[in-house]
This record gives sequence, structure tokens and C-alpha cells, in this order.
Amino acid sequence: MVDQYLLALYVEQQRRSPPIPPGQLADRLDKSPAATTEMCQRLDSKGLITYEPYDGATLTAEGRSRAADLHERYVTLSWFFRDVLDLDDHETGAMRLAGSVSPDIAARLAFLLLSDDGPTPAESSP
Repeated sequence: MVDQYLLALYVEQQRRSPPIPPGQLADRLDKSPAATTEMCQRLDSKGLITYEPYDGATLTAEGRSRAADLHERYVTLSWFFRDVLDLDDHETGAMRLAGSVSPDIAARLAFLLLSDDGPTPAESSP
């Protein structure tokens, strides 16, 4: 769950200047405002973000580094879900799983997707 919040903040910070309002973060993650506020407070206490109530959250250097690693896995998973599995909601699934996939697995998956012999949607269908 922590990883989803860090990743969502990272993506939002690529789109607009921080701080990211808690309501916007809650909407992106489909979480309640109360749950988002609680998680932001926890991440702030761990030094991964700075959080100001009503203003929003900003990744710290440590949080940004961790989120950048997650973002690489997110992009690979999103690509796989969209191009190979042909899933409509590939971004949501990728965001949920990015923290559960090791960097090694993501790297191997990216290699497979980039190789000329990689799977195609027709080949990977049951």
C-alpha cells in the first residue's frame, strides 16, 4: 500500500508542481480522503514525503528515489498488461502490482517485451 501512494505521488508530481493535494491523491488511488490523510501522515513520519494538511504532499529525496524505482516497474507492467494481455485498465493493475514485482522480474519482463521474439497478444492467449 505504501508503494501505491509513493508511485501515485511520483506520477502526479510529473504532471504538476508539488505539493499534491490530498483529494487529488485520494481520487487517483480510489481511496477515501481519511485513508489518504492517514497514509500521508505515516509516510511523512517515515521521511518519505513532506505532508502539510490541506496543502498536500511532496516526495522527499528518499521517497523520490524509491518511487522512481517503482515507476520503472509500473511502466513495464502497464506495457505488458496493455500490449500482451490487452487489458483495458492496464494502468490501475500496474499501479497495484508495481511494489509486488521485484526489479529483476521487471527487468526480465522488459527484456522479453523488447526482444524480437517476445510474446504477442495472439500467442499469449489461452
